[in-house]
Amino acid sequence: MLTLLWTDIAVFALVFGSALAAWKTSKKEHAARPWKKVFESKVGVVSLTVLLVFILIGVLDSTRIQQNKELASGERSDYTETLSLLDIMLTPLRVNTEKTYSEPFAHTLYAKEMTVNESGDTQWIYPRLVYGGAHLFQPVEERGGDILAKVFKGLSYGLLTWLVLMLMLLFITKASCYLKKPSGIRVCSLTLLAIFLILGALSALAPYYHILGTDKVGEDVLYQAVKSIRTGLVIGVLTTIVMLPIAITLGLMAGFFRGWVDDVIQYLYTTLSSIPGVLLIAAAILMAQVYMANNPELFTTIEDRADMRLLLLCMILGVTSWTGLCRLLRAETLKIREMDYVLSARALGVGQVQILKRHVLPNVMHLVVITMVLDFSGLVLAEAVLSYINIGVDPSTYSWGNMINTSRLEMAREPIVWWSLTAAFIFMFTLVLAANLFADVVRDAFDPRFNK
Repeated sequence: MLTLLWTDIAVFALVFGSALAAWKTSKKEHAARPWKKVFESKVGVVSLTVLLVFILIGVLDSTRIQQNKELASGERSDYTETLSLLDIMLTPLRVNTEKTYSEPFAHTLYAKEMTVNESGDTQWIYPRLVYGGAHLFQPVEERGGDILAKVFKGLSYGLLTWLVLMLMLLFITKASCYLKKPSGIRVCSLTLLAIFLILGALSALAPYYHILGTDKVGEDVLYQAVKSIRTGLVIGVLTTIVMLPIAITLGLMAGFFRGWVDDVIQYLYTTLSSIPGVLLIAAAILMAQVYMANNPELFTTIEDRADMRLLLLCMILGVTSWTGLCRLLRAETLKIREMDYVLSARALGVGQVQILKRHVLPNVMHLVVITMVLDFSGLVLAEAVLSYINIGVDPSTYSWGNMINTSRLEMAREPIVWWSLTAAFIFMFTLVLAANLFADVVRDAFDPRFNK
């Protein structure tokens, strides 16, 4: 049975809204022209393809199925378990938990333990892992060759999957468009080839090794990093959607109407900007925690509490981060309202709302798009910082911030546990880099100064 959390509904609504906006944009020549420039850029196509892969992972993790958990005897119990499609796809990573820390591709635990062998002798050794490298009889000699063989097998599967996908696309569309005309389609296909090769190698290794090691409770770090993608996307996208209506409305009103309207709006965003954002977010999160503690009947499960805290964090970040875009739109609107076409429209008796809708708003949308894409990466990093100081998402929620927060103690122990921090950094760096590169291409395509 399908089950949805509030953030799941928001994710599906955003995906549907983005698809609808893309379809409407393609019907308008003036709106589609800048996006054609984006798709003609190699950097833009590569970064967009990577972002779409991250979005697909987030959608899979937001599609949840509630089912009865099976007992060891094979019978179904009354206890229900909610799993996402991503959890089901990553079942080997999810269920293959060890006792405690283990290094990437290790076959033993990270620390020595006192054990008793079959003859009754006490030994101080590194115990073997239950799942990682358990199929090897002589791990030291066999592990290198086994990893290479599985990587080659995974690469072969990834290449085969890519070829099948490309043949299907060529069959559906015109092959000459791909073969004769260099375009973003070719760059996108090559990017997908690299992604399929990486996924193929990971899927071949994951059932047999902990590729990025395990954490303190033996959970696979790669599983944690992949599950954190949804949290990063929700924080980045949903917060931006909350921020945009406030910033656009107040920015246009302040610049167009001026007078006391401008003074009031300037007072609002100046006052809000003068208060440290971390203090506002911390106060709001603490109030939300007190409300949830006083009303436990509204949040029956830990998952509901964590989801509501994530949703509230997005709303709080959106309410406190609109000032920069509002100030930018106000300045641009002050310039546009003095343009000849706006003055002509006012002389012809066009209403102020219609002028804002038809003449001002379309001419500031390039700033909105550029700021939206740039703020996305900043918000992903903000979640990591907030979780690091324990005012971010719930500790039970998978997020890169929580992984970095946990790594504080791991980096202070001896020997150092470095792989959790490294995994969070790699995934966060990939997402933020793709978003920033895509933002640069979008800026060049939409900014009128680059289109002269």
